Amino acid sequence: MSETSTGEEQPPIDTVVLDVDGTLVDSVYQHVAAWQGAFHDVGLQVSAADVHRAIGLGSDRMVSHLAGDSAERAVGDDVRQAHDARFMSLLPHVRELPGVTPLLEWLAQHHALVVATSGGAEMTEALLALVEARGLLRDVVSGSEVEQSKPAPDLIDAAMQRVESVRAVVLGDSVWDAQPAKARGLPCIALRCGGTDEAVLREAGASWVYADPQDLYDRRADSPLQV
Repeated sequence: MSETSTGEEQPPIDTVVLDVDGTLVDSVYQHVAAWQGAFHDVGLQVSAADVHRAIGLGSDRMVSHLAGDSAERAVGDDVRQAHDARFMSLLPHVRELPGVTPLLEWLAQHHALVVATSGGAEMTEALLALVEARGLLRDVVSGSEVEQSKPAPDLIDAAMQRVESVRAVVLGDSVWDAQPAKARGLPCIALRCGGTDEAVLREAGASWVYADPQDLYDRRADSPLQV
């Protein structure tokens, strides 16, 4: 058992809820290019910096978040379709992040591993095909399977339900991973390899921050997931 800041005992962590983009695969900047190009296709100018900060949101939220509700109503579906086509053309340039295989092998010894991602099912499977230890993942929940995408906690809830988890830790790379974990009172481990600064991740709710999966694996003896 672990304890909260108030001294209350918590059940042990039995599940790791994993993001994909920027957590398992190095795909964040391909998404940035795809979204920015998709907006350009419909005549909208959105900065790469703004797009980057929004990566991790559900695609259903991206257009209104970056260009407003009127843009969503007018061209939302067109932008999403253009993004998906552009991103899939960039998929050959995406690689598994360093350290993912040994990290998943270590985590799977004592935890159920479940993916919870805002991405659609087809794109998620294409990305997970790049993960050497894909077979260690117990289940996958994509954005199309829940009512509300990130930053709502629906994906986390669904992931935990799939494996009948009592208590989970969320492992991701963006504020959109940390915020729903915080909303559910769950610990969050964040990685900087998605391009978000440590201070921003901590402000969003991450309790531990590592450079990338390799860093977390190398420092596993001192990590919150050490059993």
